[in-house]
Amino acid sequence: MAGPAAGSVRTRVSAYAVAVDSERVLLTRLSATSPIFEPGLWHLPGGGIDPGEQPVDALARELLEETGLELRAARLVDARSYAAHRLGVSWHLVALFYVATLRDAGVPFVSEVDGTTAEVAWLPLAMLDDATLSPAALDGLGHARADGSTSSRR
Repeated sequence: MAGPAAGSVRTRVSAYAVAVDSERVLLTRLSATSPIFEPGLWHLPGGGIDPGEQPVDALARELLEETGLELRAARLVDARSYAAHRLGVSWHLVALFYVATLRDAGVPFVSEVDGTTAEVAWLPLAMLDDATLSPAALDGLGHARADGSTSSRR
């Protein structure tokens, strides 16, 4: 199948989890196969919604693939739009941000082989360097930083 015509823009709608456990946030590090944001940046777990898939179902699927952790509940808190250009492709990303409650905030692990996630970890909110975060992670983490009551376990 041929790619988009020159000058065209690909649109992707994605669902992302903002999962905070005490003073830590669950983040993934983007791999070299990241289609939109630069590899090596810390990003929120989540990703593209497949055609016909409900956003919360996509969030649960992506969360399991990227972190090995299961979604218990999710509350939509924001939506943002991004324009990016990577690997010769122009992107329009629509990101849906969910405050996520997990079944167990245990030790995360990447279960998807050769995906866009190179690493996953619980990182202290106070130690995050904005320069190492994707634009979507920066926006999503605004909810975690503003709402100290956000929790991944309830």
